[in-house]
Order: sequence, then C-alpha cells, then structure tokens
Amino acid sequence: MRLFSTRAAPPQPGPICLERNSIRLYILPTRAGLLYAVTLFVMLLTAINYSLALGHALVFLLTSLGFVAMLHTHKNLSGISLLVQESSPVFKGEIARFQLQVETDDKARPSLNFSCAGAKRELLHLNYKTATVPLSLPATRRGWLSLPRLKVETCHPLGLFNAWTSPWLAGRCLVYPKPVFLPLPKAAAIAAKSGSGKNEAGEDDFAGFRERQPSDSLRHVAWKAAARNDSDKPLLIKLFSGGALEELWLTWEETESPENDTETRLSILTGWIISAEQSGTDYGLVLPGLSYSPSRGAIHFHRCLRALALYPEHAA
Repeated sequence: MRLFSTRAAPPQPGPICLERNSIRLYILPTRAGLLYAVTLFVMLLTAINYSLALGHALVFLLTSLGFVAMLHTHKNLSGISLLVQESSPVFKGEIARFQLQVETDDKARPSLNFSCAGAKRELLHLNYKTATVPLSLPATRRGWLSLPRLKVETCHPLGLFNAWTSPWLAGRCLVYPKPVFLPLPKAAAIAAKSGSGKNEAGEDDFAGFRERQPSDSLRHVAWKAAARNDSDKPLLIKLFSGGALEELWLTWEETESPENDTETRLSILTGWIISAEQSGTDYGLVLPGLSYSPSRGAIHFHRCLRALALYPEHAA
C-alpha cells in the first residue's frame, strides 16, 4: 500500500483492475477510526493504572479487531475491474451520461462508492457479477468531454478505515453545439433522379400525406384534410411523386452577421441541420475547408453535427 504518487499516468482505454501491482490503493482511518484508537488508548492507560488484567485483554482484543477491519476494508476494494462503456453524443447544455461497468469474480463486494467531478453513486452490493454505475456530467462546452478521474472508495465493514483509489479511464462523450432554431434557408430545386423512388413535395402524382414541419410552406398544406381532422392534430403536407427534388445547402457564409461569433454561428447551423433532417429535405453542409454533399439520414445527420462539434474554436 503506497501513499504517494511520483507521476501521473495517462488515461487507460481498457479495463482497469484495482490491484496493488497495477494501481495504487490508499487507506487511512476515518473519524470513527481515530475516535476508536483514542478510546483504546484511554482504556489501556486505565488498565495499566489499576492493573486490570481483563482490561488489558479487552484492549488487545479490540485492537486486533481494528487491524482485521483494516485488512478487510483494503481487500474489499482490491480485485475489482472497471471499464467505461461508449457514451452517446449530447448537445451542449445537456447531461452527458457515462456507464461505468464494475465487475468482480472472486467474492461479493458490499458498499462501494464512486465519485467523479461532483457526480456520486453508491453501489450497495456487488455480488459475483457485473454491475453498471451511471455517472452524469454537465456538458458545458462542445467538443470531446473526457471523463475525469474517478474516486472509488469503501469503508466496509466497520467504517473505521477508508480505502480509496483514483483510476483514470479513457472515456469521452462528443458534445454537439447547442442548437438555435431559425428559419431554414431557401432550398434549391433539382431534377429528379430516375428510379430514385423518393417521394418529395413535387407537382406530379399524389403520393400521400406527412406531418408539417416548421420549414414547410403553407401552400403545401392539405387544408381539406386539416378541416376533417381534430383541431389538436398537426397539419398535413401533400406528398407527390415523380416531381422535382429539393436539396438544401447550409453554408458558413449564410450565418455571417456582426453580432454572431463562432459559437453562435455553429449553433445556428446545428438548428438548421435538425430542422432539415426533420423536414425530409436533402441538405449539405459547407464549412471553411470542409464540405458534405446533400443527403439525409442518421449517418449524414451525425456526421454533420460531429463536424460542427469539432470545429476549431479560433478558425475563421
């Protein structure tokens, strides 16, 4: 059990096993442990002063109990494996949720406490299997949010000693810019691709309805169908097949304004991407030094948001 670290180790991507040979484990008495030691010392002085043989035996018995408790507190932490699972992306201002996988294979581990940058969780009983401990951290800025050092500690079984360690797991979460929702730029009409099979708002054969999105023009609303529906239902948009397709270019230049800094412009583009994806329009993204062709779907959606999240802070 070493008490001091001479250098900081980098984050470890794989599972970390809390063993003395691989990571430092620390142990110190708690306030209750210090009070316990003072009480034993007073009892020892009393037994010496009055020559009480049973008093000496009781002090030595309780002292042995304290050393056994220290050993079990240390063993309760040793041998546990920790691994951070992949975290889903979030938007700036939301809560990033990390899943910490805790595993043991030799014996039950009661009363384990996990803390990380103010987030605290208690695992009351780990019984010969894997358990998942959620850790929630605020996403205060875009980009990669790395998981800070953990603190894993236990006071089991008697609360006289506190054993802890601070492993550094290489877990991270991608934080997208906070969206600002403004009206979408005007989409450009392009010729329909033969055999594409996509249903868009063209002017040929009627293909059905879909719910209206904020970016849809009121002239495409099916007013007759809206009149037959209840007032609390959303408006419907007519869909036609075989007509013109629309594609939308979301460019860095369109967000230029004297009062818009880099973060505000990224937030506007984020809101446009969300609105364009919801409207079903093909959209492309143009940033300084980066361009994505118009498309849609989950892969294109997250690829564009990832580009905004990792955009350099001081880029022009």
